[in-house]
Amino acid sequence: MAERTGKPVGRIPAFWDTSALVPLCVRQGITPRAIALYKIHDAVVWWATPVEIASALARLVRMKQLDSSDWTKARKLAKRLADSWSVIQPSDTLRAKSIDLVERFDLRSPDSFQLAAALAWCEGAVQGRIFLTADQKLREAALLSGFDAEPM
Repeated sequence: MAERTGKPVGRIPAFWDTSALVPLCVRQGITPRAIALYKIHDAVVWWATPVEIASALARLVRMKQLDSSDWTKARKLAKRLADSWSVIQPSDTLRAKSIDLVERFDLRSPDSFQLAAALAWCEGAVQGRIFLTADQKLREAALLSGFDAEPM
């Protein structure tokens, strides 16, 4: 029987789409699931994810679903979370892959960048790699690309 060494068990990396990260910053229906997943999965994200989170939070303020105090807390939390993320940087190769993805799947351009970044992260070896998103079209494209894309 194996013994525990007392070292913390490493978290499993997963690619996190913005739609899976925003519920960590503001209370939403899927927040409990997002928190549970964040406890076991390190976040790998696309370069523009912090901008997308800022946009989502600002949109919630404009829609009066978030007040200024909660917005300030959410922004601070997003910045703290971002300190531990692995970030996939933009490249010409990633842009070309994004073009391929919008032609292949029913994706908006930001979602194609997310999926292209995830593919770059695992260097195309998607088997056993986890892609987390609350966006159904992006989830379907991730599944068709070979990712394990669990529902949020």
